[in-house]
Amino acid sequence: MNVQAFLIMFREALEALLVVGILTTYLKKLGRPDFTKWVWTGVAGALLSSLLVAFLFQVVLTSFAMMGSEHYLKIAIMIISGLLLTHMVLWLGEQMKDVRGETERKLAAILSAGSAWAMVMHAYLVVLREGIETVFFFAAISQGDISAALQSWGALLGIVCAAAVCWVVFRTTMRFPLKTFFRVTSVFMMLIAAGLLAKAVRLMQDFGLIGSVMPEVFNLVTILPEHPVDEMHLIRDHGIEPLISAQVGVFLAGVFGYTHHPSLEVLVTYLGYYVVVFALLRAKRKRSKAESAKLAAGGVSGAHRRAAEATGNPSVTP
Repeated sequence: MNVQAFLIMFREALEALLVVGILTTYLKKLGRPDFTKWVWTGVAGALLSSLLVAFLFQVVLTSFAMMGSEHYLKIAIMIISGLLLTHMVLWLGEQMKDVRGETERKLAAILSAGSAWAMVMHAYLVVLREGIETVFFFAAISQGDISAALQSWGALLGIVCAAAVCWVVFRTTMRFPLKTFFRVTSVFMMLIAAGLLAKAVRLMQDFGLIGSVMPEVFNLVTILPEHPVDEMHLIRDHGIEPLISAQVGVFLAGVFGYTHHPSLEVLVTYLGYYVVVFALLRAKRKRSKAESAKLAAGGVSGAHRRAAEATGNPSVTP
């Protein structure tokens, strides 16, 4: 859970801090530092609201546990979290490429209206979105124990690393490879999302909500068991030790949803997830190239037309 908490908190905090840093930096460049306090007012309000959401979410999870229906909610949270993480990889990463330009355009509109309340709400909504997403993701990776995830060293280290990256970006002249950071974290987010969706299918099978055509496609317990208990049973029943310690299996199971004996449905969900996501990324890349080519063609056509008008030669055509 600590590694998952670190990656999620790092990514969410980094996005929020980048936007807040752009807001405050832009205000100082415009000579309007008086609006900076309203940015931090919005940030403080969003943090308090996020904690309130975490508390309410925990109450809901506890209530479902008391009713004996906690596993239904956990499965739903895992599925929704997996889809949200995928959305983050596919769309938010693309939007972060022009986050400075987009943020400055919104800020210019707010300043032209001279509304401090609009500044507070803008900062509030930016940070609140990341805060609510973090709470939701933490509920999924911690099996409902949100407070444990928030208090883990992974969450704390994620905030510290995100703050350090932002400090380097805004306080030094060094070019920092933010695109590389987002690409690397996107890969890990995909691994976590695939694991959550596969784990949700496995839980549905464990609780008898769905059946299985093939309950066990293969068994890698002799190579890498997913839990120390499985390793103990292997040693006790067969007198052999696994090739790789179960401690590694625990880590992979907790972070990426690994299991040494997947059902056909779990395996199809896990592998199918990557097929679908890579297909979407490929289609998106092709669409982006086509749009770039169209814009470039439009620019060349416009240049030819201007040249024809300037020279008065109608033979100059696109």
